[in-house]
Amino acid sequence: MESLRDASDVPYWLDRPLPAPAAPLEGLVEADLAIVGSGFTGLWAAVQAKEERPEREVVLLEAGVAGQGASGRNGGFVEASLTHGLPNGAARFPQELDLLEALGRENLDGMRADIDRLGIDAQWQEPGVLSVATRPHEVEELAEEAALLRRYGWEAEVLDRDATRAEVDSPTYLGAVLQRTGTALVDPGALAQGLKHAAIDRGVRIYEHTPILTPLQAPLRTPHGTVTAEKILLATGAYRAPTKAIRRLVAPVYDYVLVTEPLDDEQRAAVSWRNGQGIADRGNQFHYYRLTPDGRLLFGGYEAIYHFGNRVDDRLNRRPRTFELLARHVRETFPALEGIRFTHAWGGPIDTCSRFCVTFGRALGGKAVYAVGYTGLGVGASRFGARTALDLLDRNDTTRTRTKLARTRPLPFPPEPLRYAVIEATRKALARADEHGGRRGPWLRLLDRLGLGFDS
Repeated sequence: MESLRDASDVPYWLDRPLPAPAAPLEGLVEADLAIVGSGFTGLWAAVQAKEERPEREVVLLEAGVAGQGASGRNGGFVEASLTHGLPNGAARFPQELDLLEALGRENLDGMRADIDRLGIDAQWQEPGVLSVATRPHEVEELAEEAALLRRYGWEAEVLDRDATRAEVDSPTYLGAVLQRTGTALVDPGALAQGLKHAAIDRGVRIYEHTPILTPLQAPLRTPHGTVTAEKILLATGAYRAPTKAIRRLVAPVYDYVLVTEPLDDEQRAAVSWRNGQGIADRGNQFHYYRLTPDGRLLFGGYEAIYHFGNRVDDRLNRRPRTFELLARHVRETFPALEGIRFTHAWGGPIDTCSRFCVTFGRALGGKAVYAVGYTGLGVGASRFGARTALDLLDRNDTTRTRTKLARTRPLPFPPEPLRYAVIEATRKALARADEHGGRRGPWLRLLDRLGLGFDS
């Protein structure tokens, strides 16, 4: 496709001068806390641990380069919700949703304040989010969702077709929920780099290109060195975890993103995107999109691709067939942008679990704690995940650690080859539901009865 011909596979957020990677670990290192994985969870945990106890020796081990996995590859959407949205939270944690929403509000406020205090230029914006209906059956859901948001203190209203198109003009829009509070947009690459610098400034020792050898054991073994640590925090996300406990719970699902050249004044006016809200459509196979700080259209989602055996490989970050599909969807959503070129096209794995939101657990007889499974809404929730994991490691009895969210785990995915078959069957069933007025077929109804409730 001509519009994709010159697109770079470097994520837009990482296509900037970056510092040289830290040296890999060599020899023997001792620490009070070792953190494995330097995405948002690991970086927030490193900063929080040192600010809480500056004397604590903290080591951060990263198999690649800090912040260049999922944390630097996402759309930059931040949500207060810790449960992958209120509807998912209401289905899975109905008895404590008031508490979880309060904790989510506290986390969002704290994240905003921390970014400002740490001097991180993450391009924080709060223009709100439009959840747009593009099929008739989705319009029926809008009032209920807006009422649920208002019940928990968020500003939200239902927009009809004309009001939606007055905000952002697409012929596909039939209505929307405009959520004005409880969400933000950031530059995730800048946020990750800022957290990395903040960790280093506070004395965290970071070793990049330093994978942990499996199986997990104490001391931690790496290809060229060893870490002896009193406590271990595992923040491996979708990437290969050194313990079966995580691998049973997490399936890496690949997501893909396009970014256009900057929209000119005529193009911007044609789509009437004056207020810069983030947007997501309401299908099971959904798109998310936004304007970048320099006026480009970022457009991602729709296909979620799982590879047999939990396979994660840099070669899977490019998928021309999906890039072409997304480019067609851009034209269908915004015909006024016909002919626009794409400057970036990339992918990466999301750490999916069966309840769609962060899960915590212990390994190595309690010496290690993990926080994984954010399922694509981890930019904000990862700060909460880091804080909760540190509480669990330190055996602190806190409001966070007493929640069902922290104390329970989702149903594990089955082993292969059944895992692949189940995920593929679910993906196809969700696509059929979109095509048939939202009606959930036998497979999705079975999952509902089992308490899995797959809906996105």
